[in-house]
Amino acid sequence: MLYFQGVQKLNSATDSDRLNKILFLDNNTGFVVGGERFTNSVILTTHDGGYTWQKTSYPLADKGLYDLVLSPSGALYACGFDGKLLRSYDNGNTWAFSQIFYQAFTGIAFTDASHAIVVGGVSFDEGAFQRIDSSGSVLSWDSLGYQLNKIIMAPNGTGYMCGYGSMQKTTDSGKTWAFQKVEGDNFTYMDVHGNEIWMCGYNGGIYYTSDGGSNWTRYRNGNDVVLPRYRLLCILFTDDHNGWATGEGGKVIRSTDGGRHWAEYKQFTTNSLRSIALCPNGDLLIAGDGGSLYRVSP
Repeated sequence: MLYFQGVQKLNSATDSDRLNKILFLDNNTGFVVGGERFTNSVILTTHDGGYTWQKTSYPLADKGLYDLVLSPSGALYACGFDGKLLRSYDNGNTWAFSQIFYQAFTGIAFTDASHAIVVGGVSFDEGAFQRIDSSGSVLSWDSLGYQLNKIIMAPNGTGYMCGYGSMQKTTDSGKTWAFQKVEGDNFTYMDVHGNEIWMCGYNGGIYYTSDGGSNWTRYRNGNDVVLPRYRLLCILFTDDHNGWATGEGGKVIRSTDGGRHWAEYKQFTTNSLRSIALCPNGDLLIAGDGGSLYRVSP
């Protein structure tokens, strides 16, 4: 059992909204997006490096927001349930709303300054893949037989998207995709550092590649009956050795050897923890269900 040096519960101004994604723009400004899936969207904003947060609701979107990214042009884009899309050109001071196709979108990434891909779906029933331009207009779309959870693109045209039993890679800015040789989980999140990628799964698996996906190693078998059962939702590595993963039931686990072995922290909440990010001062910010927002010192 591990113990954080300090755990501070922050005021998120909500005890009902699910908080899904954290993004810092610089040492001072950061955002958390979320809301209730069917009823409302919220964005939390900080201007002091994550110590205090202000909540804003967006009635035009009126659905939960699941991902937030910074485009190559410097604009912010948030996507969510039922095809809701918010975009800001002034560092989050004001947001414009767009309605794209009615799907449960959980990930967005830009292939260049003018084009993005949004992905989503519902478990093994259906998946969604749409290309949009920077104004939110749909350029093309495709439906899949499985959910896509996250997508990450690099400036050189390389990108990855993971989902229910699948991990895919592109080298041509998303025009074509190839399945990777990794399976056995509902892959929920990726942390990409060049050719190094750490990925977690809902069954508790941890997967790693050092060569951009040509070869994958399963560091943790979430289906191993002798291991603790985790439902992992997010993973973060700050260097080649130190990494954290969060999940349902307030689980936070840590590795100090690049993901090969993991130990569990003493619980400080029972809420599911859906996003983890590095604060400018080196603390960790963790967000999740029930308005959960914690600043922890590892």
